[in-house]
Amino acid sequence: MRNMRWWIVALICAGTVANYLARNSLGVLAPELKLVFQMSTRQYSYVVGAFQIAYTAMQPVAGAIIDRIGLRMGFALFGVAWSAANMLHALAAGWLSLAFFRGLLGLTESVAIPSGVKAVAEWFPARERSVAIGWFNAGTSLGAVLAPPIVVAVTLWANWRWAFVVTGAVGLVWAAAWYALYRTPATAVRPPAGVGEHASARAILADRRFWVIAVPRFLAEPAWQTFSFWIPLYLATERGMDLKQIALFAWLPFLAADAGGIGGGYLSPWLMKRGVPLIGSRVAGVGLGAVLMIAPGCIGLAASPYLAIGLFCVGGFAHQMISGLINTLSTDVFAPAEVGLANGLIGQAGWIGGLLFSLLIGQLADTIGYAPLFGMLGVFDLLGAAVLIAFIGVLTRSRAIA
Repeated sequence: MRNMRWWIVALICAGTVANYLARNSLGVLAPELKLVFQMSTRQYSYVVGAFQIAYTAMQPVAGAIIDRIGLRMGFALFGVAWSAANMLHALAAGWLSLAFFRGLLGLTESVAIPSGVKAVAEWFPARERSVAIGWFNAGTSLGAVLAPPIVVAVTLWANWRWAFVVTGAVGLVWAAAWYALYRTPATAVRPPAGVGEHASARAILADRRFWVIAVPRFLAEPAWQTFSFWIPLYLATERGMDLKQIALFAWLPFLAADAGGIGGGYLSPWLMKRGVPLIGSRVAGVGLGAVLMIAPGCIGLAASPYLAIGLFCVGGFAHQMISGLINTLSTDVFAPAEVGLANGLIGQAGWIGGLLFSLLIGQLADTIGYAPLFGMLGVFDLLGAAVLIAFIGVLTRSRAIA
């Protein structure tokens, strides 16, 4: 098939849409579920934390599984599993059971980004990887864009239980399509040296390049998880919006995030054409995104909810630029046969940061408000960019750059 690798990217993008549609259904329903289950903000943070803990623990395991059994079977099986886990949310009878089902979802959804990154590493040369990752990573934002109108529409038409069923069923359709359509690159193409070698987690963790990527990911991920799990609740509690208003506006930051992820992907080759080295082009994009992350840090100063949403939009754009390029760096540094595990470990570092920050919000939002917490997000990304710039020389020593 002509341009088959780009069709593969479209298929991965569809998978991340299904993944994030299921994931973000909880955030959209948070104001409703807090009333139904009489949850406190702290208890809601524990529900979010159950997903985050499971997702964090499972990412490297999921990456190792797809490295071993292959993307076609592995990604499809996980797709079926996360769809079933999301549909089980409809059986929740309180915040504890909701947290249990949320943990199941975290275990099964953890495969998405390692799978997408691995597919890009297999199908694309290094000069095109940031563009490919930018496009497939747009699915994460698109799923978040679609979640508010779809979830609210189903809830108003039926109830919140059916919203979980419908958003979960989408993943079943995608898993069948993935298994039917995905193929690996032609085996006749001779792989680069080291491509067939499976590294152990210990070897990856001992590699300095891993830590140079993992630390910025640890500092960047709190922003995205705050946007995914807390924006609707923030708009409801501090900006006085009801469920319909949230459906009208809560998707906008994720639409901006699509533009940021895709734009960051094209920024890297644009800089390379102007003489910037491969790794330097990735780091430059992360630096630009970090500067833009100052905007959501100022949300507490916004006089109106609409200005706050605008600042969230700048933050969504900036974060996905950072996220896409950090994920691309893992394909630059690690060989295709090990990139699933490596990216899973990098993602685990990020989700540890997101989990800790989400629990911090749960503990402090009702007492000090959201403003100082949002302010911390901009500082985190500036620190992450500083780490990449300071240790850029470590990343250039890579066998996978080609």
